[in-house]
Amino acid sequence: MTNCNTIKLEFKGIKSKKVEANFKGGLITSDAGVLLLRQAEQKIGLLKKLSQCIKDSRHKSYTKHAIETTIKQRVFAIACGYEDLNDHNELRKDAMFKIAVDKKAHDSNLASSPTICRMENNITREELIEMSKILVENFIESFQSPPKELILDFDTTDTELHGNQEGRFFHGYYDSYCYLPLDVWCGQQLLVSYLRTANQDPAAHTWAILSLLVKRFRIEWPKVRIIFRGDGGFCRHKIFNWCDSHNVRYVVGIGKNNRLTEAADKPIELSRESFKEKGQKVQIYDEIYYAAKTWKYERKVIVKAEQLIQGENIRYLVTNIENKDPEDIYKLYIKRGDMENRIKEHQLDLFADRTSSHKFLTNQFRLMLASCAYVLLEYIRRVALKGTKLAKAYCGTIRIKLLKIGAIILEKTRKIIIRMSEVFVYKDLFIKTSRLLC
Repeated sequence: MTNCNTIKLEFKGIKSKKVEANFKGGLITSDAGVLLLRQAEQKIGLLKKLSQCIKDSRHKSYTKHAIETTIKQRVFAIACGYEDLNDHNELRKDAMFKIAVDKKAHDSNLASSPTICRMENNITREELIEMSKILVENFIESFQSPPKELILDFDTTDTELHGNQEGRFFHGYYDSYCYLPLDVWCGQQLLVSYLRTANQDPAAHTWAILSLLVKRFRIEWPKVRIIFRGDGGFCRHKIFNWCDSHNVRYVVGIGKNNRLTEAADKPIELSRESFKEKGQKVQIYDEIYYAAKTWKYERKVIVKAEQLIQGENIRYLVTNIENKDPEDIYKLYIKRGDMENRIKEHQLDLFADRTSSHKFLTNQFRLMLASCAYVLLEYIRRVALKGTKLAKAYCGTIRIKLLKIGAIILEKTRKIIIRMSEVFVYKDLFIKTSRLLC
């Protein structure tokens, strides 16, 4: 292996002076902003609670790295952009990551990639269930007063597979071998990220998860109004029946069919006539009542009849929301589009689609770790960055501007000093954020 400390890099000189570079800087880090993640974790205790769900069966005399320390190391690294386990072969030596997990800068190295890999591969289904509860409890604890309304966004996406993983199936719609994780969001907060195989209904397990969430929330907040929101993949009469009988409102997309088109003939025809008259975009909203063969009774369907220069665009929603204008209900539905951005953030910025392990449960655990990294960054954004120019920033942007900071680390007898650049562009924002997290 190449010893980087002996490497000398030469660059084009400046006037009469040579320009050289080497790797002899000592305790220098490129991730000083991990301090913010450490502060966020100390505030909400998410990773500490997560680690308590894992039963440590290792022999104590051979155990060097605690589960809690190892999980913090892994999640903080994901938040800082290190998706691969092999990255920890070097990160374990980084003084900043040692400090982040409450060790001294000159302490022994953190867990190696094989150690972390063994932890991930020993996870059990029961432990994962307990971890899932931690995410929900963290969401509940984020409220200082009872919310009046919770809108639960359910959505499924694909996680493409490139190996022979357990539970690997080909999905025709996505034209690939993949998993189909189910996510539940409330605003920008992640409640559930549940890995599923691709050989089943896209709405599989939705009813069970919705039921568990509703029951838990109503124990905490008996008067809260709950709305279930999803696209056409969640249009299932069993879900609607359960919502109707448990006082849960829903607004869900439904695919076109001939009977719906016939029932919506009036608003569709009205939109066509208006378009011919005005020659510009027209939107007509109305409500009709419709029942598929499997439905117990007719349900309200919101119709959006839209005429564009490019052609006709007719959309339908099923809902049990009463005393609200059809257009307002439709606008409530389309706000779920922001949740699509959160899923992209989860996957692209925090590597939630990193499912390269052969074992299905290990991949679910990796998804859980990525979810925890999102929760920590979302907490920083929601609490410490509120009202700033990064209040709506993606996790990747927060990482670049507030986490990836070069610094010199000095460890003295009674103090650890982290020296960042005097000309750091986001210095004032970093100061404000760190103080709000203390």
